Amino acid sequence: MKNFVKRIQFVYFDAGGGHRAAATALKTVIEQQARPWEITLVNLQELLGPLDIFRKITKIDLQDLYNLMLARGWTLGSAQWLRLMHGVIHLYHSATVPLLERHWTETKPDLVVSLVPNFNRAMFESLQKASARTPFFTILTDFADYPPHFWIEKQAQFLICGTEKAVEQARTLGYDGNVFRVSGMILRPNFYAPFEKDRAAERARLGLDPARPTGLVLFGGQGSKVMAEIARSLRDTQLILICGKNGKLAEELRAMPSAAPHFVEGFTSEVPYYMHLCDFFIGKPGPGSISEAIAMKLPVIVEKNAWTLPQERYNTEWVRERGAGIVLSNFRGIDAAVKQLLDSLDDYRARVEKIENRAVFEIPGILERILSA
Repeated sequence: MKNFVKRIQFVYFDAGGGHRAAATALKTVIEQQARPWEITLVNLQELLGPLDIFRKITKIDLQDLYNLMLARGWTLGSAQWLRLMHGVIHLYHSATVPLLERHWTETKPDLVVSLVPNFNRAMFESLQKASARTPFFTILTDFADYPPHFWIEKQAQFLICGTEKAVEQARTLGYDGNVFRVSGMILRPNFYAPFEKDRAAERARLGLDPARPTGLVLFGGQGSKVMAEIARSLRDTQLILICGKNGKLAEELRAMPSAAPHFVEGFTSEVPYYMHLCDFFIGKPGPGSISEAIAMKLPVIVEKNAWTLPQERYNTEWVRERGAGIVLSNFRGIDAAVKQLLDSLDDYRARVEKIENRAVFEIPGILERILSA
């Protein structure tokens, strides 16, 4: 019997960048495994473009608004903002469903995988209308759900969760056989590649002291103004600071005097390279950043306070539970936290090294099971 190529769609958007990165990483691994699947990446923002849901109110796309909030640090009150956003999504739900249904009807996928929150009810209902037999997966790219109606909807779909906390949340809503547990968040395959360069030589090439403990400061693809405050507080600590697309911040950091070497990088796809050169990580408690640092065996220093995005607050509990780093109430205490971490670096590193995450290699097998059923 002839084997037909299965058409799978990975749905993402660019709010924060982690959703596209997860979709791309999973697509890359599936292609490396030479599975007989045709993977298409679908930008949900483009599908919903005709509705202009958030542009009608804010004059800016949802993903651009989210990224602007991150770059400017406008995250205080984000839980209230999220409730407002859910209200808008609910208001436009009846218009969203037929728009998505038309897409599924035209493209005829054999399986749909969502890597985005907030719109999974609309995606599931529209797919049911277009083709009730087509399986629908949601892969949480957060450590936990922020209910209600963030990641996990009460509907007859499949879920893939990277933590036991998320699995518990799913089971509370009645999920049982339709929820799959993997060992963490999706990471790009190059985070698993061996480092074949001389670490000391590479540090020296960047103008760093090869023998000095080095921290990586990273706040996502948009950077954050708090990085300048951290750099000023850690003038005596050797740092690599990655500013993402925030060119103004990079210029400020390069001009800032420091007693220890500071290397400043802009937007880069070589985060694993820089992590290999470091001993610890400082950043926001995003699921991608924490998971990348842990994969590179770096203990983390993060903060949790009223400015922390609600869907990221559990991540700090996860760090504490595993002894994988230090959680601060704010980064004004970063100098003492770095000293505390370096004084016990071997202990922190030993705990981090016990954490294994192979999720990106585990998920294709789960999708195969459902496709073959």
